[in-house]
Amino acid sequence: MLNQPPAVQSEPVYLMKPETLESLQKIKDHVHGICSSHMNRPVRAQTIHGQAYDGFIVHIDATHIFLRPLDGHVRGFFNPTFNPYAFNNVILPLVLYELLVISLL
Repeated sequence: MLNQPPAVQSEPVYLMKPETLESLQKIKDHVHGICSSHMNRPVRAQTIHGQAYDGFIVHIDATHIFLRPLDGHVRGFFNPTFNPYAFNNVILPLVLYELLVISLL
């Protein structure tokens, strides 16, 4: 092919240590098990960044938990066409390895 630069072998800027990867995987598996046993129960999930979310665990996959916020806990901008009787189906995905605290409400 014309005008293609030769293949250059790039060096990683960061490479995680194998023991760190193993530790993160164990933590993720542990949190996954805890969340699985508390499905459809009200919880407060706090992230390593300090944010806290209250809701029901409605689903969990390999990398995320999905919370349905408690009634009245959905924050947002004012909606002039707000209908208080409309179905509100908000789901909040949270990354498993960023969870610091999960407590029952």
